[in-house]
Amino acid sequence: MKRKLKQVMAAMLCCILCGCSAAQNNTKAEITAAAEKMPLLSIVTADGKTDFAEKPVSELVSSQIATWTPGYVMPPAPYYEDCRITLSDGSGTVLVDSAEAQVKVRGNWTTNYEKKPLRIKFTEQQSLLGLNGGASFKNWVLLAEYKDASMLRNKTALEISREIMGQDGLYASDAAFVEVNINEKYWGVYLLAELQQINENRMDITEAQKDYKGTDIGYLLEFDGNFYNEEPLQQFYVDYHDNAALKPYDGNDGSGKTIRCLPLMKSERKKEVGFTIKSDIYSQEQHDFIASYVNNVYRIMYEAAYNDKAYVFNGDYSEISETTEISPKEAVEKVVNVRSLADMYIISELTCDADLYWSSFFMTADFGEGGDRKLTFQAPWDFDSALGNKSRCPDGKGYYAANIIPDVNSNEYETINPWLAVLSYEDWYCDIIREKWTQLYDSGVFEKACQTISADKSRYSEAFARNIEKWGMTTKNSEVNGELSEEAKSCSTQAEAADFLEKWLRSRVEFMNSCWHS
Repeated sequence: MKRKLKQVMAAMLCCILCGCSAAQNNTKAEITAAAEKMPLLSIVTADGKTDFAEKPVSELVSSQIATWTPGYVMPPAPYYEDCRITLSDGSGTVLVDSAEAQVKVRGNWTTNYEKKPLRIKFTEQQSLLGLNGGASFKNWVLLAEYKDASMLRNKTALEISREIMGQDGLYASDAAFVEVNINEKYWGVYLLAELQQINENRMDITEAQKDYKGTDIGYLLEFDGNFYNEEPLQQFYVDYHDNAALKPYDGNDGSGKTIRCLPLMKSERKKEVGFTIKSDIYSQEQHDFIASYVNNVYRIMYEAAYNDKAYVFNGDYSEISETTEISPKEAVEKVVNVRSLADMYIISELTCDADLYWSSFFMTADFGEGGDRKLTFQAPWDFDSALGNKSRCPDGKGYYAANIIPDVNSNEYETINPWLAVLSYEDWYCDIIREKWTQLYDSGVFEKACQTISADKSRYSEAFARNIEKWGMTTKNSEVNGELSEEAKSCSTQAEAADFLEKWLRSRVEFMNSCWHS
């Protein structure tokens, strides 16, 4: 994979100037914050209407709702609306002045909420609030944070992720709060974040030129339970080494249990989880190549971990065969960026995201010129059901990310994320996790995150209050209440929800430190 030296150096410089924990060994000093105004992002549409942000629901979601709701009237699918966007900082200084763009509702289940997340597509690239070192992009997103009463989970998780992954030259979205107006109507607080995409300043892999059909390109992939809803060229099935059993990582050597990530029979409630190709491809050959590659990489990992065998690809990456010329560990390292997997494990274990086995779990593989041809885990995303908001590790304790976990909604079945579980009993892999966790903890990354939650609660209290006046306290809203943990739904104010988040995260850090600190 190409190294984003300019971006990494910019991030390091930013850390040095700002006193970030990635650049300093001691970040224990308290973070305090006086109240301040959020930046304001104003959307003005050509027709002066707000329907585009109020009515659309993802077709996937609306079609599901229709199956259990008699008389359900299908809403419009998300559509782009022409607009102009102005962005001002907290002092009122205009940073982006009436830039041409299109905007639409984005997301899946969150599109069914009253306050909907949005995607922005500018006509010309824009730098927004200095995010990602001030790099300019056409594509941005506005996360509504409707389900998260603290409004701080995504921001907190992404900040931690940037600390973790940035050290290894990997990508995680930058983010900042803004208040949003649509056609001069107040629309609430949103988290401005980056779109998950191939870009030299985001995921820096080889992007396929339009209509190019060769396989020597970069691929952006999502481990995705909704894969079967994509166009055939953009999705593929993975058999996970013929659905071989995995031993869960539970701190007790699996407790004598094993589990498979796919259903054994059609009648099972467990759902299949395959892959969506998120980047553009233009040929069946590209599709078949990356599908075969991902299947075989998992086989290499499984054979190394469970059968102590080394398998390697042939010259064109079409087949694998056993070898005795290298060790099983070396076989894995030839096809997996294991530091990226360790980073993703730490993020996933720390946050206990309910969607972990299902979606928003991204990987890249770069077969272009200069690409490293390794499966690389990066771009962590979507944490509004994480960090104690849904009932997963409710007290912050217990192994989760490579363990047996319940399905995201109904708890009707149990499953596992195979990518996080398959190497979890390899000593050499655990040593990488332990080394990285120890360095992060000792440098104050997690303490800084906890302090920032408290600081943001105070800094943006007035904006959060305006958001609640607009949308209500969503822990009391029947749309989301049933999804929340008991402690999350008991919160009556944003401040209470932020305090719960900080308490949960501190408990989680303490538990993980007892497991992974050298």
